Amino acid sequence: MELDFVKMEGLGNDFIVLDDRNGDIGRHEPYPALAKRLCSRHFGIGADGIILILDAMDHDIKFRIYNSDGSKAQMCGNGMRCFAKILYEKKIISQKKLRVDTTAGTVIPEVMVDDQGRVVSVRVDMGEPLLACRDIPFESPNEQAVEENLVVGDETYCITALFMGNPHAVIFVADVEKVDIQRIGPSIETHERFPEKTNVEFIEVVNDRELKMKVWERGAGPTLACGTGACAALVAAHLTGRARDTAVVHLDGGDLDIHWDKETRHVFKTGPATLVFEGRIRM
Repeated sequence: MELDFVKMEGLGNDFIVLDDRNGDIGRHEPYPALAKRLCSRHFGIGADGIILILDAMDHDIKFRIYNSDGSKAQMCGNGMRCFAKILYEKKIISQKKLRVDTTAGTVIPEVMVDDQGRVVSVRVDMGEPLLACRDIPFESPNEQAVEENLVVGDETYCITALFMGNPHAVIFVADVEKVDIQRIGPSIETHERFPEKTNVEFIEVVNDRELKMKVWERGAGPTLACGTGACAALVAAHLTGRARDTAVVHLDGGDLDIHWDKETRHVFKTGPATLVFEGRIRM
């Protein structure tokens, strides 16, 4: 079987997008195994994950994502921007604003286009952050975990835990460049108090409208950007009085504009998505 694919990236967070609305791919090979094989940067195409375009019953389209280690993620903000861009530019979906079925619930992206009909950026309604520990999930004696101590071996980290389409542990640091992400990230990702594992964000506050971030993604490791993580960072910074309800988050792959709307309680994320190349691979 030969498989058509599109390689895309959002601020350096890269994905292999596959159209499986007819179900042929899933019948040929389970998605977790396919993700591990295709995402290999030495033996496959190379990516942080695969994104499936699937038919939906009560939404415009269905979005499913698998990390490079084969694990299933609930949502991905950078991936959703790539997803919306390719749907519109490939004319799979004609409207600029659509309702997408994800494992984390309904997500609403809106494409911004130029005079030639090309998508220049995507604004995504990421929904409302969940702060209750039971919803993240995060094991804690407290109802919410805002600046709560997490003991990892001989070290203690002050984290703010929340669910933003997937679990997040946000840690504020003086200088993100001095954080040993390769050492700290996996130990927090797999910490026993996060029964479904977690993404880990390290945040340096530049001022109340700017944040610098490095991320260890659950199931993928260090990546150049994480859209849900940027949203989690803004929420955590606002909850702890470090930032306003709108800020630019600087990631290794570029910048994202994040806004937490007080009336709806929804978080909105705006940023780019880029088509890298298209191709065909023999399965």
